[in-house]
Amino acid sequence: MTDLDDEELQMAIQMSMQCMQISPSEPKRSNPVETAAGEVVSELPEANNRRFQREKMAAAAEKRLMAGSESGSNVVKRENQEVEELEDGSIVSKDLSIEEVNELFVMVFGYEVSKGILEQWCNQGIRFSSDPGTSIGLVQHESGPCGVLATIQALVLKYILFFLDELKDSVSMPQNWDPSAKFRSQTVPSNNFSSLTEDVKISALVRSMSQILFLCGSNERAVIATLSILGNNSQHSEEISKNEGITEALEGLSIESALDLQKVLRVETYTSRASLLKRIEATMPLFQSRMGALLFLTSALLSRGLDLIQTDRDDPSLPLVTAPFGHASQEIVNLLLCGQAVSNVFDGRMDLGGGMFLKGVSNNVEVGFLTLLESLNYCKVGQYLKCPKWPIWVVGSESHYTVLFSLDTNVQNENELEERESQIRKAFDAQDQSGGGGFITVEGFHQVLRETNIKLPREKLEHLSSTDYIVWSEFWQVILDLDKSLGGLKDSSGLMGKKVFDLYHFNGIAKSDLNGSQVNSGVDSPLQRPRLTKLRVSVPPKWTSEEFMADVTIFSAFSGTESSGKDPEVSKPEPSQHAPLVDCIRTRWPRAICSWSGDPPSIV
Repeated sequence: MTDLDDEELQMAIQMSMQCMQISPSEPKRSNPVETAAGEVVSELPEANNRRFQREKMAAAAEKRLMAGSESGSNVVKRENQEVEELEDGSIVSKDLSIEEVNELFVMVFGYEVSKGILEQWCNQGIRFSSDPGTSIGLVQHESGPCGVLATIQALVLKYILFFLDELKDSVSMPQNWDPSAKFRSQTVPSNNFSSLTEDVKISALVRSMSQILFLCGSNERAVIATLSILGNNSQHSEEISKNEGITEALEGLSIESALDLQKVLRVETYTSRASLLKRIEATMPLFQSRMGALLFLTSALLSRGLDLIQTDRDDPSLPLVTAPFGHASQEIVNLLLCGQAVSNVFDGRMDLGGGMFLKGVSNNVEVGFLTLLESLNYCKVGQYLKCPKWPIWVVGSESHYTVLFSLDTNVQNENELEERESQIRKAFDAQDQSGGGGFITVEGFHQVLRETNIKLPREKLEHLSSTDYIVWSEFWQVILDLDKSLGGLKDSSGLMGKKVFDLYHFNGIAKSDLNGSQVNSGVDSPLQRPRLTKLRVSVPPKWTSEEFMADVTIFSAFSGTESSGKDPEVSKPEPSQHAPLVDCIRTRWPRAICSWSGDPPSIV
């Protein structure tokens, strides 16, 4: 803009501000004036003319301001609102009207919400556990917000487990660092989580929150909900550095209604990922405060937009926080996982007829979701949530959300031998002319061998071809005993298609740790803390467990000393243990056998 334009704009802004005031030289307009004809007018003609001119100038000023913000950096401050346009992304900071906050409040809590539920959501910060054994986990002190915490936790684990080097580098990141740049995938070398510094964990938390909010904003914008009681100077400060100041500012704050929330809520809109990342980092003490979980949920809802939230849902009349215990609904969890507040966990949408649909997840996700309710046949989790990009899942029970994860991305891979079995069975069935009886002709048998590239030893081939028909069960036993190099399923490890891997389960809510190293004497001993459980998981192939174990036993006896240097768990069955979490795991890996040390993992 030219200097003249700037001068004219400043004059227009001044006129805009003056239109709300009375000049000392103007006649008063607060009292009506009665004319000779008995008409009552609200102001004198010349005052009315001046007011019209000022309002016209004010409108021009606002129009000029919006146009000018596209080409530079301009700031206009009014009573409770400021608008700032930056070169790397716009920021709009404002207070919400009582109508907007009332809509938000009713959407989350409904028209009738207990004081206890409000206290749960107003007393839960986003903080890491202080216990060394669970220091990578977000600790939950109040019931209710677990759905928000568990989803953030899942993304935090993504960065800590697979992008650790980048987190360490970005702790002292340059000002022009681009958080949207692709990371190099690097698996954490061990499970020594307690060695991570606080800066690295906070860096993971900042990136996770930023990613979720931009996802909710369709990767175009993100909204941060803050509190105006912290003072105007902190709205765009580099850092809110003192937790004591946050605590002092929140002292006595009670949210019991939409009006209470409207008095303190302030929102900032970002279109730049770098600016958003920087802002979340600066306001992290606020998110760590007792209002953190509620502020982040509010941020996610406003990032999506309240109208779109209601459009996403199957029944918009129900509150997002469910009664009577105040738990986060599936819609909240889905919003944070996939950016849409859909009500269901299946893929796509279900046509009920008559133009009615139930809405599910419509896109791939970074971290997934498993639920105990699927094992009880109450729902079916689709492949989008069941097979996410990273081996991390939010786990739902009837009343709580926890997190399941692996350090190895290979747990997501399909079983190679199961794929081979499917290929062979498909070729066999194509030659089966018995209507599914499970036998084929010798000619069809040779066709199967050619299609599947199976090279049977002569004695095996002659034995199977000695009759007019080849039965599947007999053919399958030969394939199980045939080496992989010849097209069979027998491998040198003795696993015979079994997958063996480790999973970790984190429950952030404080529960009594029965096996923890607690000091019985002294009131300062930690009686409650979050729990991290390591599970050993073995998944037999699709053929029955009895067949699998028989083959492993035979192979182990045959190989003799050759297996002496191998993991003993390969040649003998693992002890099978059961807990509700195992039922959740089996919705992802059917037939999974799980074992662990100590107390069973808890999903409640």
